[in-house]
Amino acid sequence: MLIRRRTAFLGLTASWMLGRSSLALGTRGSGPDDPRFVAVILRGALDGMAAVVPYGDPALAGWRQGLLSPEPGREGGLLDLGGFYGLHPALPGLHRLYAAGEMLPIHAVAGHYRSRSHFEAQDYLESGADERLTSGWLNRAVQAMPSAGRDAGRPDGVGLAMGLTVPLLLRGPTRVGSYAPAGGRHPDEALYARIAALNAADPLTGPAIRNGLKARGFSDATLAGVPPLPGMEGDQKNRKPGSFEILAHAAGGLLADPKGPRVAALEIGGWDTHAGQKGRLNGPLSQLDSGITALRDALGPVWKRSVVLVMTEFGRTVRMNGTGGTDHGTATIAFLLGGSVAGGRVGGTWPGLRQGQLFENRDLAPTTDLRAIACGVLRDHLGLGRTALAQVFPGFRSSPEAGLMRG
Repeated sequence: MLIRRRTAFLGLTASWMLGRSSLALGTRGSGPDDPRFVAVILRGALDGMAAVVPYGDPALAGWRQGLLSPEPGREGGLLDLGGFYGLHPALPGLHRLYAAGEMLPIHAVAGHYRSRSHFEAQDYLESGADERLTSGWLNRAVQAMPSAGRDAGRPDGVGLAMGLTVPLLLRGPTRVGSYAPAGGRHPDEALYARIAALNAADPLTGPAIRNGLKARGFSDATLAGVPPLPGMEGDQKNRKPGSFEILAHAAGGLLADPKGPRVAALEIGGWDTHAGQKGRLNGPLSQLDSGITALRDALGPVWKRSVVLVMTEFGRTVRMNGTGGTDHGTATIAFLLGGSVAGGRVGGTWPGLRQGQLFENRDLAPTTDLRAIACGVLRDHLGLGRTALAQVFPGFRSSPEAGLMRG
């Protein structure tokens, strides 16, 4: 129990240092043409049906009318993904990647577990096994990568985690150090917005916190949890990048170095939207969008040999709850991005939203195993064979997802 509490404390400290975002880097590459791979964990459970909205399903409005954005083509509407799905309007950068054939959303994705506990689900998501392990699947993948570079005189690779802890995803036999940047010791705006929102109804602390933050320069949009999107407020040259954007740019620069790492893991929190989801999701989605854009820009020409997998521990309920939010669910969305991705389409098998089609009468039913997506990337992008994949994902017996990569 003491160990678990200490681990939790370190995790909270890292969140305070980096604004609920962190970065870990894997083994060094052996050449400038090596493929690059980035895993992004969205902690808190992203509502996949809010990020990639199946507006073409006739049953959707009956479950969550109060959460829906206008359809594509209308003011403030969704960004069209081919006529059935629409991308959340806070994701214009991802939409540009989709138009360029470099973004592949895959819907109705779930892990191999059926837990609605954040802690259990994140452990299983990162270990990649049917039981809790002390190593993560990405660390095991790094260990198995063909021709993986090694520092002279060392049998294993060397990595760096920006924060006080290394995520389970990248823990294991390949060593990963940690580093807390001196410039990141203040919470990001989302945390202040959360504090203001939690106290908004209190007649004493609510106005005091709000007025105090406004005196420090926080806008009404920020205090409402809705950071302005690019081009919508003021001079964007003065826009302050968030912690995830900063870390994503740093990761891209290191991955772009021919002698730098080939693998990185990033994480961003703020996705547990039990109340006020429609407004609160704008902030995390905007951070994700700007972070992926920063990562692509920093990678430069290496972007064409890169794949980014964005994943979350589980989805959220199909029904909107009584506080304008959604509760812990099952299936959700996963994103593949990068110049090596066969994008410009929405993958996965849509299960439907009629009453009899829901999982346990409440959730989007899973039709794609997240491990199949990860195995498809590890096989077709990083060159892992069948034996290596069995070590990376012990217990997984299905076939890797095909057709995810170009060529």
